[in-house]
Amino acid sequence: MSIQSELMVMLLLSSIVSVVAISAVAYGMGRDLLEAGSSRWLTQLRTSQQRAMLAEFENLTNSLTNYSSSTTVLLATQEFTAAFDQLADATIDPAQQKALVDFYTNELIEPTKRTTGVEIDIDAVLPTSNAQRYLQARYTAQSPPPSNKTDEPPSAKADDDSDDSPAWPALDARFDRYFQDMVTRFEYQDALLLDARGNVVYSVNKGLDLGTNIAEGPYRDSKLGAAYEKALGANAVDFVWITDFGPYQPNLGAPTAWLVSPVRSQGKTEGVLAVPLPVAKINEVMTIDGQWKEVGLGATTETYLAGTDALMRSDSRLFLEDPEAYRREVVAAGTPPEVADEAIRLGGTTFVQPVGDPGLSAAQRGETGVLTAKGYLGQEEVQAYAPLTVPDSELNWSILATRYGTEAFARAESFTRWIVLTAAAISFVICLAGAIAARAFVRPIRRLEAAANEISAGDYDVNIPVTAKGEIGDVAAAFNEMSRSLQTKERLLNEQREENERLLLSLMPEPLVERYRRGDQTIAAEHQDISVIYADLVGLEEMSTDLSGDELVGKLDALFQQFDSAAEALGIERVRTLHNGYLAACGVVTSRLDNVRRTVDFALEMQHIVDRFNTGAGDSIGLRAGITTGKAVSGLVGASRVTYDLWGSAVSLAYQMHRGTSQ
Repeated sequence: MSIQSELMVMLLLSSIVSVVAISAVAYGMGRDLLEAGSSRWLTQLRTSQQRAMLAEFENLTNSLTNYSSSTTVLLATQEFTAAFDQLADATIDPAQQKALVDFYTNELIEPTKRTTGVEIDIDAVLPTSNAQRYLQARYTAQSPPPSNKTDEPPSAKADDDSDDSPAWPALDARFDRYFQDMVTRFEYQDALLLDARGNVVYSVNKGLDLGTNIAEGPYRDSKLGAAYEKALGANAVDFVWITDFGPYQPNLGAPTAWLVSPVRSQGKTEGVLAVPLPVAKINEVMTIDGQWKEVGLGATTETYLAGTDALMRSDSRLFLEDPEAYRREVVAAGTPPEVADEAIRLGGTTFVQPVGDPGLSAAQRGETGVLTAKGYLGQEEVQAYAPLTVPDSELNWSILATRYGTEAFARAESFTRWIVLTAAAISFVICLAGAIAARAFVRPIRRLEAAANEISAGDYDVNIPVTAKGEIGDVAAAFNEMSRSLQTKERLLNEQREENERLLLSLMPEPLVERYRRGDQTIAAEHQDISVIYADLVGLEEMSTDLSGDELVGKLDALFQQFDSAAEALGIERVRTLHNGYLAACGVVTSRLDNVRRTVDFALEMQHIVDRFNTGAGDSIGLRAGITTGKAVSGLVGASRVTYDLWGSAVSLAYQMHRGTSQ
């Protein structure tokens, strides 16, 4: 890594670690606060709904107590009981009996078989007593009376019927509006009066239970049968008992819960007033009358009730908003399709939809709290749970306020995104600032690096502008000083190198210089047909006695310089000088076809040089020279003092020949 990269990494690491640490702390604290706020809000919603639900049950209990203790209900119970007893001898004709059979078949047996697959024995549910047959034939099945006046309502038909006691129809016409108003006001599905023997002596809806005996008849095992026994045995005037939901066959098995209250007079129980628990009122409270978004519950928040059997006791929000979407989601979450279809058939999820939430299990253990788990729709949700126990009832329900995690923690997720984006933006700014700072810091170092590369490439004429202060500026100034010093040393080295080159070339031919520089151990070469000349100066010893050393060397140097110049001009290669001898050759380094002629011309030129020297200096030096051609070997010898020389027969012969010549 370059120093700029390392510097950037250090800056970024130190800065980003700080940003990440601060962001992590802020994120943790902020998310905890937001999640706690969401859980607290959901808990407040659950508590509010719990209070509203208990208040609703209290209102229903008080209203039923007021009705059951009213003079009108007491009088209606007493008179309907007496009128019911008068119907013990009532009869119906075969047409009415057939209408009853057809009614039970079409309205109870066939629908039950279609929806549940259970086939009911018609003999087990058909009316058995005269009073039950009479009432259900005239009112439940709405069979025409013997007069065949089909254009009048049932009560009017009964009034015109003189064959049976007219007391019950007259009572129905007298009290029906009162009970209709009660049912409408409190959204009851029905209202029943039962005598002290268990007979349903009156019903607002005139349904399949009219005239039956709830203690001994076909519906004795229903929730109403048990509640009737409890109300009948109560001694308090204001007693109300509330049952949980259970299937009720007269309602085609639809789940029904009951509120029952004894009708008492002077310490005696005359009968029981029973009304179905108004699911609409429960749902109105639990679903906030469908105004979820208007009251700020968002798109997924809902509250619902569930019983100890883990079935809902109120309707699902999604079911009320979109039944098809409800079916898709609950089936995908694991609810059996037939259960979802049953909810759609009944028009609600009460006592149908299973709830396997962990929150429900905790609430059934009597716990109150908040947790996150998958709900009955298969979505991760926040659940605020608590038990819901209604006094004077068998309702040990649980209440749950739930919200999808995606919505519950939307603010937390938004906060998370904000933290991440902010940290990313800060990190980006830090990266940008770090890159700029690192570039500015490294720029002088880059200049030093570039200058150092130029110097390493051999260019010592480098000067760095000193723009920074401190250590960087000191380094730049020292570098410039080093550059100037290297320039000086390089110039001296070049001069020395040139001098060495000149000396080497004066000692040996250029090809041997290259081999010598390479460090070859043995440097030698064989030559064929070269010309060799060996010459020496005669009379030099006599002349040296009259001259000083400097004068002698000066004269010899002048002569040999002229010999070298002539040799170079004629292409003759000097081998060496020794004492007063001069050995040269032609064709050793550069092959020449006319080497003999050149050598002879050189010998003649040497004679002319000696003659001119004698004439100018007044000396009488002579020249002897031997010239020959042949083979020879050239090379370098010596270690501490390297000498270039030429050996072979041609050299020996040239040497011998020059001795035999005269001046």
